[in-house]
Amino acid sequence: MAMLRQPGPRNAIPLMLLMLVGFAAPLLAVIGFSLVPARSFSLWQMPTLENYAGVFSGTNYISFVYSLVFAALTVIVLAVVCYPVALGLVRVFGKWSMFMSLLFTIPLFVSENVRLYGWVLFFIKNGVLLGTLKTIGIEPESWLFTQSIILFGMVYVYLPFMLFPMTLGISMVPKETRDAAFDLGATRWQVFREVDLPLSMPGITIGFLLSFVLAVGAIAEAKVLGGQRIIPVTHDIEIAFTYAQNWPMGSALSVLLMLVVGVLVLVVLRRFDLDTILGKK
Repeated sequence: MAMLRQPGPRNAIPLMLLMLVGFAAPLLAVIGFSLVPARSFSLWQMPTLENYAGVFSGTNYISFVYSLVFAALTVIVLAVVCYPVALGLVRVFGKWSMFMSLLFTIPLFVSENVRLYGWVLFFIKNGVLLGTLKTIGIEPESWLFTQSIILFGMVYVYLPFMLFPMTLGISMVPKETRDAAFDLGATRWQVFREVDLPLSMPGITIGFLLSFVLAVGAIAEAKVLGGQRIIPVTHDIEIAFTYAQNWPMGSALSVLLMLVVGVLVLVVLRRFDLDTILGKK
C-alpha cells in the first residue's frame, strides 16, 4: 500500500489495467482454451493435453515446419540483400543513413494485400513481365503459385524490418575504430571481420529476430502469391478458429507458436543490452 501512495506507481495503474485487460486476459484465455477438450466453447472443462497431442499426431506439425523453414530462409535472404544496402547507406549518407533507410518503409503505408496483388499482376501469365517477354518470343511458365514466389513475397514484405535495425547497427561502429585498424595494417577483410561485423552485430541480430518473428506468422504471401500451395501454421490457426470451430486446437497451435517465438526472443535479448543498442548508454 505504501508503494501506491507514490506518484509513479499510482499513475501507472491505468496502464497496468489496460495491459491486464488488453494483453494478459486474452493470452490467458487462449492458454485456457488450449487445455479443454476439442470443439469446446467453455473454459469450465476438465483440463487435457489432447489438443497438443493432436498437433503432432495429425498433420498440423507440417505447417509448423513450413512456417519455420520459410521464416528462416526469409531471414537468410534478407541478410544477404540488406547488409550491402545498409553498409552502402551508412558509408555514403553518413548521419543521414537512418533517414534514407526510413524511405524504404514508405510501402508499409499501403496495405500488404494490395502490394502482393500488384506482384500477382506483374508475374501472372500474360501479365506485365511474362506478357512483355511473350512479345519478344520468350514464353516462360507462370512463376505464380510456387514456393519460390512465396519466398520472394516474404522477402519483399519484410525487407524494411531487416534493413532499418541493420543500418542502425552498422552506423554504431565508430569511424575512429576502423581508422585505427587500418593504421595498424589490417586489410579490408580483417577490418570487416574483426571490427565492423562484431560491433554491428547487436543491430543485425535485432533485424534477424524482428524479421523472423514477423515471417513465422506470415499468411498473406502463401494465400495471394502461393495459391495455398504451402499451408503455414497461421492458416491452420485461422481455419481452427473459423470454419472448423475448433477453438481448443487453434489455441494449442497459437500457444506452441508463441512458445517458439518467445523462447527465441528471450535467448537473443539475453545476449545484448538494449540500452546500448538504442543509444541510451
